[in-house]
Amino acid sequence: MEFATKAIHAGQEPDPTTGAIMTPIYQTSTYAQSGMGEHKGYEYARTGNPTRTALEACLAALENGRYGLAFASGLAAESAALSLLSAGDHIVSCDDLYGGTYRIFDRIMSRYNVETSYVTANRVEAYEQAIRPNTKIIWLETPTNPLLSLVDIRAVAEVAHRHNVLLVVDNTFSSPYFQRPLDLGADIVLHSTTKYINGHSDVIGGALIMNDQSVYEAIKFHQNAAGAVPGPFDVWLTLRGIKTLAVRMRQHEENARVVANFLSEHKRVEKVYYPGLASHPDHELARRQMSGFGGMVSFQFKGTLSDVDTVVRRLRVFTFAESLGGIESLVCHPTSMTHGSIPREIREARGLNDTLLRLSVGIEDISDILRDLEQALA
Repeated sequence: MEFATKAIHAGQEPDPTTGAIMTPIYQTSTYAQSGMGEHKGYEYARTGNPTRTALEACLAALENGRYGLAFASGLAAESAALSLLSAGDHIVSCDDLYGGTYRIFDRIMSRYNVETSYVTANRVEAYEQAIRPNTKIIWLETPTNPLLSLVDIRAVAEVAHRHNVLLVVDNTFSSPYFQRPLDLGADIVLHSTTKYINGHSDVIGGALIMNDQSVYEAIKFHQNAAGAVPGPFDVWLTLRGIKTLAVRMRQHEENARVVANFLSEHKRVEKVYYPGLASHPDHELARRQMSGFGGMVSFQFKGTLSDVDTVVRRLRVFTFAESLGGIESLVCHPTSMTHGSIPREIREARGLNDTLLRLSVGIEDISDILRDLEQALA
């Protein structure tokens, strides 16, 4: 079954009771049991819900995985993956990553004596050099947020497995339409389903997908025990969004390519970060590892922090807001928004400066998108 067909049908058989084509919203907190230990597969809605089961099966199918687990947010999913760790364990992470992930590593996991080492995202040898006897997880984003560097998943997976370390890959920026890390050797794939998977900026959610049954059972235990699960209506909205994932991602990428080329030729723009550009240092890896280059474009322009404020206030098609991956175009200022939790000196050392803007290129008409950028940068 091809991707677009999976997105519409996987895990979503017609309702056996009524024949409804769309998965019902099972808006219930509990389920009737006929006797002690006798039920129809569901006991309590924190533990399981048929609408959530459908979403988890669909997500697993899209990533070519055996098991999927849905959570109340992307960070709830991250916390569940990190529940595999114990006090004294060690994480190796790429250095360019979402500020919320850095906050969990630096402000929460550190309190439990779990230390994180950061390495340059696209240097495969750096991951192996950073591994210690107590390293349990290598954590990747690829493309990274917000500088859109790429990590060679297959190469890092070989390093991780040689040292008996789990590889976790945040696949939010690519979506499973453009990249499937499990096929490249990853052990766990993470998504903020808030973003491209839902695609309509009306739900907060997260997911983990894996193949190993023991990993699944350990995280499933945490999902139930900690209880950060999504409600059935949010799950249903996410399922509805997934049905158009393939067509949306094609349009996101088509528009993003045009935007990246436009910005790379603009006199006010200093640098453009987009793996679809031949000038991108990881372009060949992107061609090999991904089936498309995605809808995210970051750029640095000539000016000051005051100029940033002027530009974002002038934009009309682009909305100045956190998040990404919706059908509408969004612009984000990472150093004051998504990455504000990272100390300035660390941000600047990683290349995040005050004139960097991150674009989530939507699926509006490309002529309107370009006119909006032109008038804002003029």
